[in-house]
Amino acid sequence: MDAGRALHVLIAPDSFKGSLTSVEVARALAEGWRRARPGDEVSLAPLADGGEGTLDAIETSGGWLRRRAGTTDPIGRPIIGSWLDRESAAVIELATASGLSRLRPDERSPYGASTAGTGHLMQAAIDEGARSITLGIGGSATTDGGRGLLEALGADIVGPGPHERDWTGLQVDLSGLDVRLGNVRLRVACDVDNPLLGPHGAAATYGPQKGATPEDVDRLDARNAAWADALEAATRRRERDTPGAGAAGGTGFGLLCLADHFRELELVPGVEVVMEAAAFDDKLRAADLVITGEGRIDAQTGYGKTALGVAKRAAAAGVPCLAVGGSVEPDGESALAPFGATAIPVWQTPVPLDEAIAAGAAPIERCAERIAREWR
Repeated sequence: MDAGRALHVLIAPDSFKGSLTSVEVARALAEGWRRARPGDEVSLAPLADGGEGTLDAIETSGGWLRRRAGTTDPIGRPIIGSWLDRESAAVIELATASGLSRLRPDERSPYGASTAGTGHLMQAAIDEGARSITLGIGGSATTDGGRGLLEALGADIVGPGPHERDWTGLQVDLSGLDVRLGNVRLRVACDVDNPLLGPHGAAATYGPQKGATPEDVDRLDARNAAWADALEAATRRRERDTPGAGAAGGTGFGLLCLADHFRELELVPGVEVVMEAAAFDDKLRAADLVITGEGRIDAQTGYGKTALGVAKRAAAAGVPCLAVGGSVEPDGESALAPFGATAIPVWQTPVPLDEAIAAGAAPIERCAERIAREWR
């Protein structure tokens, strides 16, 4: 590639979680690049993987109206939540109402955190006429197997209450489910393939970051096993081992069991949903270089994170790809290398996480400027 000619650069990062949204990261990368190469054409396509920031990334693609409705946070406090609306389509982000970012560390509640608020947002979208819903389920604070969400949609659950530690003896009656679900096509956007139960399940894998102790993990797994027995008996569907059932503390499982009650239901990789909404492939075809990124490029990058999704698409299109990370680890570099993508750390020397977060967008701008000046 001729370093002297003007390039068309596509900037398509995920958020740097805990610091900057994908929109903010994209703008910072663009600002830095333009300082060094003002003659280049720079296009933005901020992305997300179904977790926090999904609404912002899709809204940036244009054509969406943001609506608001009253709902509840993971521990039942009233809040105002939002979703995106376009004609009869809606995009909802579980993290909006049921996300871990809604709680301070001392408020995390392994047994009490509920997905009910997300169910209320789904009801609100349906009330507004939504017949196609995309639900991103990353970033949850919950390990309730989707029980709260189902109850918000009209399921009647008899037995131990949702905050109890033992759900043995639950009975599930789905006759009260909102009949309008039968007219809804639901796409569940997630970026993990965990089963509901066991050493790789929802409680074991994600429970600790939601406040669960090792003892809690065992109890939560047993609680979800009782929930699975009851819900699978009611729906006559066995979904506990389906890849993605363990997503969002088992919300994937709860929704999979309701597949027969929707017009259509599928679990899809979150980054692909956002890429589609952002017309990523069309923009990629016009690009000479694509720059992606995320807060950490590490072993998790290889499990369907945004940077990997972009690297795969760029390789298929024959477009060089750079991946900028707040930190870059060897496992992350190895995950991207087969697709010809180069991982580049924002900081040339390691810095503490709190310092990196406090620095905001400026280091990302400087990193992009440095890359642009050195690009050949």
